[in-house]
Amino acid sequence: MPIDAALALSAEPRSGEITWTAKDVQLYHLGIGAGVPATDPDELRYTLESRLHVLPSFATVAGAGSPGVISGLSMPGVDVDLAKVLHGGQSLTIHRPIPVAGTATASGRVAGVYDKGTAAILVMRTEVTDADGPLWTNDAQIFVRGEGGWGGDRGPSTRLDPPTGEPDRTVERHVREDQALLYRLSGDYNPLHADPEFAKLAGFDKPILHGLCTYGMTLKAVVDTLLGGDVTRVRAYRTRFAGVVYPGETLRIRMWCGEGAEGPVVRVEVGAVERDGAPVLADTVVQHS
Repeated sequence: MPIDAALALSAEPRSGEITWTAKDVQLYHLGIGAGVPATDPDELRYTLESRLHVLPSFATVAGAGSPGVISGLSMPGVDVDLAKVLHGGQSLTIHRPIPVAGTATASGRVAGVYDKGTAAILVMRTEVTDADGPLWTNDAQIFVRGEGGWGGDRGPSTRLDPPTGEPDRTVERHVREDQALLYRLSGDYNPLHADPEFAKLAGFDKPILHGLCTYGMTLKAVVDTLLGGDVTRVRAYRTRFAGVVYPGETLRIRMWCGEGAEGPVVRVEVGAVERDGAPVLADTVVQHS
């Protein structure tokens, strides 16, 4: 069997040093659509080094990589076909505001292996600390088609009841035709997002946008719309990738304000306008101060 759950879960964590600079932060922000309009003071907070602050979802690419997705496929006990892999979900906990530039230690391990029958889900956990202590924790849920059915644990349900009532805010964000090509320069070079032939092998008509790009675009919309542009108010952020986005489409981002067990939250649902609101992100929650 390509996935040996016991071996994957018992493997020693892999640790290494990661570094990032203001340029990496700026490139990431541009990759998720920041800088439009280019001279807008609210956008300059994401693009101009003298005013720069860091959107917390930058944690998903800090150190030039997609957290857990590629590294998780090279862990002991995991041997799967990249064309069968999709990013199923992502959760992020922020322990302190992310500095504009830094050096830290990232430690990654397989924290869960679940049998969904026709597929398997790997949970790759990455914990990042610097000299002052924990910075963030990332969990990437990796969906592997055709690798389930061994009778293992199905894992916890991440599904939430849909938000009720009309959303408090709704915004639309256009995805540029070259968005995936720019976003991939932050470290996720999966050819699914750039190579038409590879995309066809994976079952798509053309390359699709990185789920983590949609993830970042959505968090930016929440911060800019409901949190006064203050990135330090974000405490945690999680989502389930419910569908694909094609470059050139428009995201409709609907937001509901509420209270959760951990305090104030924003519930979010994201759909593709050109495909009658086809779901893109679901079960999405931003915890904030």
